Amino acid sequence: MTPALIGLMDKIDEELGQLEREIRSLKIEYEQYFGGGRSRPPNDTIWRIEQLVKRYSERGADMSYGQRFRYNNLAQTYAKYQDIFRKRMKAKEEGTVQRHFGAAARAIEQERRGAVAQAPKAPPEQQVNQQIDQRVAAAAGAPRAPRRSATELVGEPGGYVVACSDPDRERDKVSDLYNVLLEAKKNAGEKTDALTLENFTSFVRQKTAQLKQQAKCDAVEYAVQIENGQIKLKARVKGQ
Repeated sequence: MTPALIGLMDKIDEELGQLEREIRSLKIEYEQYFGGGRSRPPNDTIWRIEQLVKRYSERGADMSYGQRFRYNNLAQTYAKYQDIFRKRMKAKEEGTVQRHFGAAARAIEQERRGAVAQAPKAPPEQQVNQQIDQRVAAAAGAPRAPRRSATELVGEPGGYVVACSDPDRERDKVSDLYNVLLEAKKNAGEKTDALTLENFTSFVRQKTAQLKQQAKCDAVEYAVQIENGQIKLKARVKGQ
């Protein structure tokens, strides 16, 4: 890979990271707006997101498989959020938004910050965000945000995570983990011919026993995530 191509890949990764941060900011700023903490919708943030989404929708050929996979997940997330926000905007304009929402949203956000600051070992970030989305939506009387699919979570920080203590008794978990890994690799254009449920289960069984013995722990976490443009399966002691 030439230095120019490496530089291009790094720039794309940087801007995809910016897109991810902007989408998170958009969610927070919309909640502030619906809760009364902002006087106007976050149009500036929307404009920045739209520019990045449009830029990379036209530059698919410049991205690696992993980058394209990550971009598609982010674009789908943005589209889902926008659909939810449009519905809530309509409800606000029609005067059907519950008035206690602002206080509830602020209390939930304060609780989230306190939990993240105090927890010695925080859960994966996407799990925290899901809990916040559901509780804020419930407080607002608005429809809940659609649950993120497993393959969407692969592109999020931390990836798709499963904790396993006994693979032989948790076959559903192993099967779900295998299916997510298989689908993510296919979507990224990677070869999957050698990946079978049988050899995958054998690997998880051996790896779980090995790490449990080494670390004297009760469970092992497996994460399917994107690393350097490729789909990776990482095993670690739960909580580390």
